[in-house]
Amino acid sequence: MPQLIPAPTIIEAAGNKPKRIEEYIGRVNSQTDTISIARMKSPGGWVEPGQTPEFTEYTVVLKGMLRVTTKAGVLDVRAGQAVITHPGEWVKYSTPEPEGAEYIAVCLPAFSPTSVHRDVE
Repeated sequence: MPQLIPAPTIIEAAGNKPKRIEEYIGRVNSQTDTISIARMKSPGGWVEPGQTPEFTEYTVVLKGMLRVTTKAGVLDVRAGQAVITHPGEWVKYSTPEPEGAEYIAVCLPAFSPTSVHRDVE
């Protein structure tokens, strides 16, 4: 039988400014460990620590611009665009423009604090 997800769970985010994570599907809200789906709302000037996750992350930007910094360079992902990051690749996310960004993030397997491997800053 289908499972209704009546509302997301708000998850605390890493970074220098408050960022809103609304987890719809994942380890916290639906007890799903195979995939996580969340809507992110990041303010302008937000930067998160670098990370080397164990999961693939698929990100679709709905509003604004999400900056994705890797060891190979920098990608500015704008509204209407998407980016895929792969397990074992170092990546750092930020929203440097004043309006910030809103985006959907899908992680396979589901995001977990123990599998993200954030840099110690």
